[in-house]
Amino acid sequence: MRSFDFAPLYRSSVGFDQIANMMDRALSTDGSAPTYPPYNIEKREDDAYRISIAVAGFSDADLSVEVRDKSLIVSARKADEDEGKTYLHRGIATRAFERRFHLADHVQVTGAAHVDGMLHIDLERQVPEALKPRQIQIASDVKSIEKDVVDAKSVN
Repeated sequence: MRSFDFAPLYRSSVGFDQIANMMDRALSTDGSAPTYPPYNIEKREDDAYRISIAVAGFSDADLSVEVRDKSLIVSARKADEDEGKTYLHRGIATRAFERRFHLADHVQVTGAAHVDGMLHIDLERQVPEALKPRQIQIASDVKSIEKDVVDAKSVN
């Protein structure tokens, strides 16, 4: 595995430490990352996403979906109902889990539904109006531009 030194990035930029931290996290994960429970991440529209997690055997009361510090945390704890049961084969895993997803800026959880053994979590990127691109009107009147320049000179 390659290791990257992000020190030059920290020295020559301001406010991009989140990107470097995210890259550090992504590169530091090894092959022993948890694979339970399986999940899908689906892009439904330009700014809409859905995370679907297979949670067979869990009820709504067993599941928890929480957003904390730009992270989506999905966890489950199953009450021990197996006392007195003898399994010949146990293929449905209902062990406790916690799965974390790091959310980008302006990504909000809009809802969650538990249907047919699948937990669906809908997310949407909601960019504030101030950050959206906007078209600047070009004036054909030179006097209005000169007025703005004169006003700026008088202020300075």
